[in-house]
Amino acid sequence: MRNVQSALSAASLGGKVRVSTVHAMTLLAQSDPPSSGRFKPGFQDVLKGLLAFQRDNGSPFAVNPYPFFAYQSDPRPETLAFCLFQPNAGRVDAGTGIKYMNMFDAQVDGVRSALNAIGFNDIEILIAETGWPYRGDSNEVGPSVENARAYNGNLIAHLRSQVGTPLMPGKSVETYIFALYDEDLKPGGTSERSFGLYKPDLTVTYDVGLSKSSQTPSTPSTSTPTTPRVTPSPKPSSAWCVPKAGVSDAQLQANLDYACGHGIDCSAIQPGGACFDPNTVASHAAYAMNLYYHTVGTIPLNCDFSQTATLTSSNPSYNACTYPGGNT
Repeated sequence: MRNVQSALSAASLGGKVRVSTVHAMTLLAQSDPPSSGRFKPGFQDVLKGLLAFQRDNGSPFAVNPYPFFAYQSDPRPETLAFCLFQPNAGRVDAGTGIKYMNMFDAQVDGVRSALNAIGFNDIEILIAETGWPYRGDSNEVGPSVENARAYNGNLIAHLRSQVGTPLMPGKSVETYIFALYDEDLKPGGTSERSFGLYKPDLTVTYDVGLSKSSQTPSTPSTSTPTTPRVTPSPKPSSAWCVPKAGVSDAQLQANLDYACGHGIDCSAIQPGGACFDPNTVASHAAYAMNLYYHTVGTIPLNCDFSQTATLTSSNPSYNACTYPGGNT
C-alpha cells in the first residue's frame, strides 16, 4: 500500500486515488451486539499501522459484510426478515439501547465500534462487497431469486434513503454490490457462482431497479428473462401504499416499527399529530408505510412489506391527516 501510494503521489494522483485493502468480517473477534465490536487481538498491532496509513492518506477501511452468511448460521424466519431489510421486531443492542432493524446496519456498526475501540473514530468505512446468491445447492439455506432480489433491492433503497446506520446517521456508507456478473468458473458450492445480477452471457438474472429504463417488479418471480428489459417503465397509476386487507395487528406493528425505524418522520402519528387519531395500529401503520414508500423511493419493492402492502389510486387522507402521494 505504501508503494502504491508513493507511485500515485509521484504521478500527481496522490489526492485523487484512495489506496486501501479489503477485510473479511472474520477479522472481528465479536460483533454482536454491534457496540461490542472488537478486532481479534492478534491483528490489532498490524491494523493500527495500516489504519494510521489510511488516516494519513484519507483512505477508507474496506470490509465485506454478508448478512447471507449470518442467516445461514441462524436460519430462522425472523433472522431472514432481519437480513433482507423486511419488517421485523428488530434487535436491541443491550450496550446502547439502540434497536437495529436490519443485519447490514448491525454488521457495519460492529466494524464502527471496533475501529472506535482502538482510536480510529475518524476512519471512514467502505463496503467493498455485499450481496446474496440467487441459487445454491440443495443443502444450502437461503439462496433464491426472491431473497437475492429482496436483499439487493432493499439495500439499494436503504442506501438511497441516506438514513445511514445508528452509529453513522445521516449519510450512506459507500457500498459495492457483489456481483455484477456470475463467476461461472469459481470453485465451491453453487451459491459461490451465483451472486451475479447478470450472467456471463450478458442476460439479466433478476432486476433490482438499477437500470435507467427498468422497474423493479413488486412480486418476486423465479423466472429468468432471456434478455434485459430495456423498455421504458410505464408511469404508475397507483400513488399510495396501504396495507392489504386481513393483515394482522402483529404484522402491522412490525411494519410500523420497520418504517419509523428507517429515518422517516413519524411525528404525525404521535400524540397531538394530525394523524394520531384514530389511535390504532392499523391507522398508524398505514400512514407510516405510505410515508416510507414516498420517502425511500416510489418503486413497487418499497411497498412490499413482506407482501402485506399494495398500491392504490384511492387517496387514504382524511380530515387534517394528509397522506403523501398523488399522481404527477
